[in-house]
Amino acid sequence: MYNYLVQKTLQLIQKTVPATGIGLFRFFYGLVTLQEIFFLLYFNHLIFDPIPYIDVEFPMLPLFLGLWAISAFCLSIGYRCQFSALVCYAFWIIFVQFTPMQRDFDGGFDLFMTGTGFFLLFMPLDKAFAIDDLRYKLQNPFKHYSQYAPATVSVLAYYIPVIICLGLLYFDSAVHKMFGEHWRNGLGAWLPATQPYYISAINTSPLLNIEFLQKGIGYLILVFQFSFIFFAQNRYLRPVYLMVGIGLHLGIMLTLNIYPFGAGMLIFYVLLVPFSWWRRGGHYLKRTQPTLTIFFDEQCPLCNRTALMLNHFDVFQGLDFKGAQTYARQYVELNQINDATLLFDIYALDTQGNIYSGVAAYSQILIHMRYLAGLGLLLRLPIVYPLACRQYRQIADDRIRTPCDANCAVITQIPSSYYTYLFTQFASTPKKSAHVLVKLLLMLLILQLNSTVHYGIFYHLKFDIRQNAAFKTLDEVSNTFLLLTQAFLGITPHALYSHDHFMGYNHILAITYHDTAGKEHWLPFINQQGRLISPNWGRVQSMWANIAVTPTINSVRLRKFIMKVTAFYGKKEGLNINQTTFEIKLKKIQAPSVWIYDQLNQNLTGEWQKIGFATWHDNNFDLSLPNNIDGL
Repeated sequence: MYNYLVQKTLQLIQKTVPATGIGLFRFFYGLVTLQEIFFLLYFNHLIFDPIPYIDVEFPMLPLFLGLWAISAFCLSIGYRCQFSALVCYAFWIIFVQFTPMQRDFDGGFDLFMTGTGFFLLFMPLDKAFAIDDLRYKLQNPFKHYSQYAPATVSVLAYYIPVIICLGLLYFDSAVHKMFGEHWRNGLGAWLPATQPYYISAINTSPLLNIEFLQKGIGYLILVFQFSFIFFAQNRYLRPVYLMVGIGLHLGIMLTLNIYPFGAGMLIFYVLLVPFSWWRRGGHYLKRTQPTLTIFFDEQCPLCNRTALMLNHFDVFQGLDFKGAQTYARQYVELNQINDATLLFDIYALDTQGNIYSGVAAYSQILIHMRYLAGLGLLLRLPIVYPLACRQYRQIADDRIRTPCDANCAVITQIPSSYYTYLFTQFASTPKKSAHVLVKLLLMLLILQLNSTVHYGIFYHLKFDIRQNAAFKTLDEVSNTFLLLTQAFLGITPHALYSHDHFMGYNHILAITYHDTAGKEHWLPFINQQGRLISPNWGRVQSMWANIAVTPTINSVRLRKFIMKVTAFYGKKEGLNINQTTFEIKLKKIQAPSVWIYDQLNQNLTGEWQKIGFATWHDNNFDLSLPNNIDGL
């Protein structure tokens, strides 16, 4: 078996495919991370302050969130990819492990993003849609862009992250789901979508009221997750898993309020797009023939770098850059321009034979790039044009023309990355690389099985292995590995929306207050229907729906989070919390394991009853609630 895996891995190492998907994967990972950082900045005081705005424990936190945002942005655009990926990965570990994010505000995808960040360290991130690729070319200005071969990578750069991060996650999640009654009844997707705390602003009742559709989706999820790791990379089934996976995670984003989880999972489907689709898409988007030919001074380093830069951003390949000394006279007789003048400016020639120079040429370049046409038209404006001409003239006249000699002909080497180190330097031959990769993958498989067997099977079977001394030692070793792999590899139980979570979930809470005129207002947190309103989704929803208000309410945790919410939104609403009384309301709902017609609307239209109140006196919090809320 081991030798078979080595031979198969060796074949895949030597198979190269376009790097397009890797570049887009890096781009979207950076964007998803960036939006989550903005979310953390907005809810900074709610998440990180012991008492929002009153007891501020981390005053420097916005600075570190800003540094994290910079690294995520750099990773997204592909600037210093290796360093940006490492910094981003480190920030995920620090914020998840050393702040209340994981304990009280678990986003549902934090550890998943940590594990993904680990794999990003070993992926060829600078091959496509990356500023680093442009930086490398700019270091060799006299090498024309047509001399660079299309960027390709080993197919394993696609396969390994998908198999480990998605395949093992899905399989682990499916094992947990089999112990849930509502999942076995085909209602795994239906039940969360009927709970007010979990739904988005879209009312999906018409779809939820179709029983066979909901059960079909529920069983489809189970089959999809169990089989993904075995069949998703099959060339004939790959499009099927791609479409089904995108549909399921888009459904999560649209119907539930855990949109970051859906977005985080969706970015992996960029890696699942069939490689032939990238090739066909490229041929479809790119023009068959350039629509604008640009002539530049090929002995000017600045001009060469400008051509390389514009070509890098010419996504649709509508531009063709030619050295004026070599090609200009072959394309058109510029009778009105002598040779000296030809090298004085940059010239552009369109398919109708029109000639443009200087700023007018740059305007045409931007227009023919299509997606930057607005900037090209902006350059033509009466006020902008003369200012641009003045700046252009200054740069063009001051540039230094240095013919290429032996020194500039030396090609700068691409900086080493963990990817190149793993595939070329650490293991000097493809066969050695295959052995190393197989051993690493088997180790990751064992670590994931440790989590799946420990929590996915023994925990649900209520089998206490600590009753036996030998098994107790094994349990302690298992837990130690789980702590380490969870922190650094994101390996964790994926018991998302299991039976234990919803069993007995028959009540929800909301908070209101009265203004000085005695009029009641709902705190902008939970509305009259019981929905968590935007932007209180993602990790804030997890805090309230998974920790504060649960089937069995813990009074200490509930008090803590009512305190946080009233202090945070009291400040946001401009209230004097020391003079405001907050009322706590309760509404009965149902979380059945069998399908019930119109269950969502039944849960949204129930009556609220006042069960207690919360007050602040000299910034000290007091909460009055019944001792047994679960029994109300």
